[in-house]
Amino acid sequence: MRLFRSLTLLTMLITTLVAPTAFADDLYQVEMILVRQNAVPAIVSRAAPEDWDAGAQRISPDSFRTPSLNPEVEKLTASNEYTVLLHKAWQQNLGEEASKVAISEGKEQFGQFPIEGTLSLKLGRFTDVDADFWVNQIDANGLVTASERLKQESHTKNGQLNFLDNGHLGLLIKITSPTAPAPRPVPDVIPD
Repeated sequence: MRLFRSLTLLTMLITTLVAPTAFADDLYQVEMILVRQNAVPAIVSRAAPEDWDAGAQRISPDSFRTPSLNPEVEKLTASNEYTVLLHKAWQQNLGEEASKVAISEGKEQFGQFPIEGTLSLKLGRFTDVDADFWVNQIDANGLVTASERLKQESHTKNGQLNFLDNGHLGLLIKITSPTAPAPRPVPDVIPD
């Protein structure tokens, strides 16, 4: 009988350790920086579709936050290697179901923007990120004549700055929980 109880407890312990953890929807801060890598030739794709934001929710104005990655933006701007195209920070609920938001920058013309895209986030052990952004050239009549596209999927570690490299365009993204402790910095010297 004792063996049976011990095996039952051991089985429950192993199941708890191995089974994926369920994550409830919780509030997170998302900050992203869209950059152009100047040394890499731009790849011009077909023009962005008119339904670029299909199925995505707009971020409500009261969800936007003051960005915290301004020192990184200053470093990127100071170098000739990158051009910062977009820098935004906001709060949103994340959970096991993907949450897709529409992000844009610039003057809207016929439903399209100079910079537009969607960001789909799904919380797990890592956060699954699906980024789809368009950098548009718009003519005097307000029509999109050409576009550059960033389409990238990644598993990002929460609380750390992650870089999604897509050739000539890149996305820096940081997803943090306001209630979780900040990750400890890596020590310069590891003691023996």
